[in-house]
Amino acid sequence: MNEHIEFAVRAVMIGVGATLVMDAWALLLRQFGIPSLNFAFLGRWLGHLPRRKWMHQSIGKATPIRGELLLGWGAHYSIGVTFSVLLLWVFGLEWARSPSLLPALCIGVVTVVAPLFVLQPALGAGIASSKTPTPVFNAVKSVVTHTVYGLGLYLAALAAVVLLPAANP
Repeated sequence: MNEHIEFAVRAVMIGVGATLVMDAWALLLRQFGIPSLNFAFLGRWLGHLPRRKWMHQSIGKATPIRGELLLGWGAHYSIGVTFSVLLLWVFGLEWARSPSLLPALCIGVVTVVAPLFVLQPALGAGIASSKTPTPVFNAVKSVVTHTVYGLGLYLAALAAVVLLPAANP
């Protein structure tokens, strides 16, 4: 396997694995009555983009899009893989072949910019959930969730080391 293929395969493995860890975290939070993003709303937002509708007053009140839940879940995992590409682009295949925790956590924390400053305002929740009843709680939850995603990047990279041999030089 050449390095380009190895990069792509590791990025998918690490991104999907990290997103699964993030989803397990969301399931745990739900056990304590703490909801997470309804991915149908992510799909609805994406479904409105071709109609040139970027910002919503309230995504829950926007016209539903056929297949929005599937679209939202697909986007969620695609974004997880895209952020793992960022990790491998910044820290390289050598990191993926011998992962360490700090780079993965750094990328995880950096990724919180997307929900706080792009998605939440676009869905009508305001910057860093400022238009919600509990903005500080929601913003902190986003930071913690993306830190968990960073931990997932590390754990998935460790699993990928076991499952995928390094490319031949």
